[in-house]
Amino acid sequence: MQSTHRSRLLRRGLTTLAAAGALTLMAGCASAEQTRPDESAAFTPVEQDDSAPITVWADSTRLPSVEAYQAANPDVKMDVVTYDGGADGSTYLQTKVQLFDRTGEGWPDVVFGTPTDITWASKPTSPGKTAFAAPLNQDLVDQDLLDGFAAGSLAPCEVGGDTYCLRNDIAQVVLWYNQSLMDQFGYEVPTTWGEYQALGERVATEHPGYLVGSVGDTNSHESYFWSAQCPAQELGSGDELRVDLQDPKCTRMASLLDTLIDAGSVSTQGFFSQGFDGSRVLMANGPSWYGKYLFDSAFHVPAGQIGASGPLTWDGESEPATGNVGGGVWIVSAHSKNLKASTDLAEWLTTSDENLKDAPTYPAYAPGAKVWLENPANSDYFANDIADAFTAAADDVWTGWSNTRFNSATAWSSVVLPAITGGASLTDTLPAWQQAITDEAKTVGYTVVNE
Repeated sequence: MQSTHRSRLLRRGLTTLAAAGALTLMAGCASAEQTRPDESAAFTPVEQDDSAPITVWADSTRLPSVEAYQAANPDVKMDVVTYDGGADGSTYLQTKVQLFDRTGEGWPDVVFGTPTDITWASKPTSPGKTAFAAPLNQDLVDQDLLDGFAAGSLAPCEVGGDTYCLRNDIAQVVLWYNQSLMDQFGYEVPTTWGEYQALGERVATEHPGYLVGSVGDTNSHESYFWSAQCPAQELGSGDELRVDLQDPKCTRMASLLDTLIDAGSVSTQGFFSQGFDGSRVLMANGPSWYGKYLFDSAFHVPAGQIGASGPLTWDGESEPATGNVGGGVWIVSAHSKNLKASTDLAEWLTTSDENLKDAPTYPAYAPGAKVWLENPANSDYFANDIADAFTAAADDVWTGWSNTRFNSATAWSSVVLPAITGGASLTDTLPAWQQAITDEAKTVGYTVVNE
């Protein structure tokens, strides 16, 4: 088992820490609430007891990993609870924490959640209360371990100069393709968005009915518009949020997709729609989990046909950027009476080779991701070696698409999808999409700017 740094000393009482330097946003997953580093304050744990039991909340997917840790560490007293893990925008965890704050007891010690949870968990739920999430960089997790995560993948955890979670997995967007069909049709895998559009137009003419993508799922905007560096939800200072869908980086993606939707090679029906014919998908710009959970499990494409390529670039631009569609986090509670055991568990779940080699999705911890890629169970299905594409994309996720206190899928699903399935163009729908995002943002307290 990988060391969990059991020898480190927890900070107690009078220790202080001044945040140093500006919060760096690296290529990786979107940043959470961006605040100024000088807002960082010293963390004072509650009275500690290294023998105290810890309560762990995990979703059903991560439950086996928690159970594996318990089996390997029988001396650690754990009470494990299964809950939804924040799936589908659930606010169950936040609601429960607010209740526990009022009653003064009941907080779980370690929780699996979503990056969006950090937007509230890093701040007190009301004046005079302690924020739920503990700042892990303050003598709880060694800096060398934090530095081992994929570039930018901890950005959603970083608020005011502190790190409030450990990233479990990421869902970097790559270009998927059916190598068998590409060979049959005599096509080359595109490397730029211009080549992607050109190939989509050829497919529409030469092999009508085959697809190079879909915009019909609730997360399709993250695959395309996030990858385009479209400032649909870009946090600035404080609660300022930039929402500018008329930015050229938004309109060029909308125009590209409109062309291919009109041609018939990009579908407005979602990949996960009932009865979708996956055998006619030539390409798909989508997250790293598409390989196992879309092409294999949902489409049942035979092994050896599906390949992955790195993020596309725009003509005239050399630096790629991509989106991210998913990925969870582990949060350690600031109320924990056994931070040693709680932190050791969170570290093991997110960084140990033993756990990550069989993880269901791509690990955020770079050494663990390498072990994951070396596991034949995660690579043998594919037509090519996916390691280069996955590794490159993990460091290319654009951080300008920020985690916010609202779910970005709501406006896309309620405004954009009905419009385009009804025959409207994406370009013509951009103003309505922007207004829907703006309304949501203002409702939860953001000041919206659009330039």
